[in-house]
Amino acid sequence: MYPFVKNMLFKMDPEQAHEWTVKNLLRAQRIPGVLTTLEQKMVLRDPRLTVKLGGLTFYNPVGLAAGFDKHAQVYPALAALGFGFVEVGTLTPLAQNGNPKPRLFRLPEDEGIINRMGFNNGGIEEAARHFTELPRPAIPIGINLGKNKVTAQEQAASDYQKGLCTLYRQGDYFVINISSPNTPNLRDLQEGESLQKLLTAVMEKRKHLQEQTGEIRPIFLKVAPDLTNDQLREVVLVAMDQEIDGIIATNTTLSREGLTSTHQSETGGLSGRPLAQKSTEMIRDIRRISEARLPIIGVGGVFDGKDAYEKIRAGASLVQIYTAMIYHGPSIVRDINRELLQCLEQDGLSSITEAIGLDD
Repeated sequence: MYPFVKNMLFKMDPEQAHEWTVKNLLRAQRIPGVLTTLEQKMVLRDPRLTVKLGGLTFYNPVGLAAGFDKHAQVYPALAALGFGFVEVGTLTPLAQNGNPKPRLFRLPEDEGIINRMGFNNGGIEEAARHFTELPRPAIPIGINLGKNKVTAQEQAASDYQKGLCTLYRQGDYFVINISSPNTPNLRDLQEGESLQKLLTAVMEKRKHLQEQTGEIRPIFLKVAPDLTNDQLREVVLVAMDQEIDGIIATNTTLSREGLTSTHQSETGGLSGRPLAQKSTEMIRDIRRISEARLPIIGVGGVFDGKDAYEKIRAGASLVQIYTAMIYHGPSIVRDINRELLQCLEQDGLSSITEAIGLDD
């Protein structure tokens, strides 16, 4: 049915289409039996796809990236679509409206999306309420944390600490997002001394919360694809020094190289097919710099099982999608996992974990 639904959605403004989709997922969650029926059709369970990372078990390596469930309100329905994990947010301490509309643009000729949303979300307190009201899926739920636009740069660490404090018991893992291009100067936090200061504060807060609760939550750092080689090396070394649990590579890009679509000149971050090669190369670089000691979640241009497998062979333990689901529909998760099993069989491997970094 998705070609029909896609035709309808693509006649709508992209943000209106997103809101329509979220509303229908909310309705699905409220009707008894709907999510169970979805799971029966969409969830593919095969032990060969299981990945263990950061003390968590992922029944398959394909997750949903942050940006779809901005308010942490439809992750149960998303889990029923077969994802191995779902990441909500980006969440900031205070609710904020984000940047002026229009701020979301399709690039169908390039299978890409440009967004300049600006961390629009209802804030961490609203998200905490949703977590207490909604059923918990049997997959890891990650929480992507950002800083408010109004927060001074020198106070950025306090925003990430607040998010961690308020939602610590709700998230299975947390992501420090300092790589979105749509919050002014946010990417400056990836630079040496600023990054060291920020991660020190975050990891100290994590240690305190661990002592309080007796529970440890993995912390991942999400990086931009536009870093130079020297900048990336510095980020990786700082992350390792601070004992970050892994890196998510990558966020959206400011590059417009090779685009043909009408909206290519819009400002904001580009995701989708055009990001595929750049993000895979960064995965290889991170693995090389860290000497394979820093787990990686690969994001950017994953549209099928071969794309996912390429990132895994480059060094990613897990992958995430978002833009591909807009173009190809929710069945893409099941399709990618089926194709991953075919890739394993072709290479004579018994587990997806055997493929991690196989191209070294």
